[in-house]
Amino acid sequence: MLSKSKEGKLSEKKRILALDELTPPRNIRLKFIKVGTLQYISHLDLQRTFNRIINRACLPVWYTKGFNPHIKLVFSTPLSVGAQSVCEYLDIRIDREMSCEEIMKRLNAEMTDEFHIVDAYVPSSDFSEISWANYKISINTEGAGEKMAEDVQAALTTSPLTLVKKTKAGEKEIDIIPLIYSIATVYNKDTGAVDIETTVSASTNEYLNPEMLITGLKAKLGILSGDPTEEYYSIMRTELLKSDMTKFS
Repeated sequence: MLSKSKEGKLSEKKRILALDELTPPRNIRLKFIKVGTLQYISHLDLQRTFNRIINRACLPVWYTKGFNPHIKLVFSTPLSVGAQSVCEYLDIRIDREMSCEEIMKRLNAEMTDEFHIVDAYVPSSDFSEISWANYKISINTEGAGEKMAEDVQAALTTSPLTLVKKTKAGEKEIDIIPLIYSIATVYNKDTGAVDIETTVSASTNEYLNPEMLITGLKAKLGILSGDPTEEYYSIMRTELLKSDMTKFS
């Protein structure tokens, strides 16, 4: 555990600066989870949080040059507010020699059970290689049962299912069905929920926010239209995949 005192932090930072310098700096990939209440923080808040955590952990990170030096943080695919994930990725750059094991240990000393690093390594792939994402969606709504599971499966496999998607260029209507690679829907008798396991497009040009599946089901089937304290859903991202459907890392 790192010292929490200002004097201890200053001493630790001086020790880090005395480590062997890396030329050029080395990229390190961090795989982390973001679950529970942390699902409600925005991407901007996530960036700010990581900046603070990295500073507290006294990592030898590389800073950009120029009038406003800052830590270079490169995240993988976006995760919408309200979605959880066990497979988020972040690339940082270090300019002093430090093992991946120590980097992970230092970061986790400043993090929580709901938000922590599960792996750290030198990357051999690029985020542009991400093409698909696996999700588990659980819907607790009035009328949930075998029939609703069948209706959900049919709705998400029958084209067209046209929705409005916001892009940098504005809003446009798209059919989301071609962006769904696979989907399996079942009624969970133990939880009373309709559970969906799906693989959807996650490429830069054709990213499908899983929230759009919920939006489509609301419009087509009228689910989740009752008491919001009684009806709810959850979204968990479980894996990122390359174009050949192999696991991204």
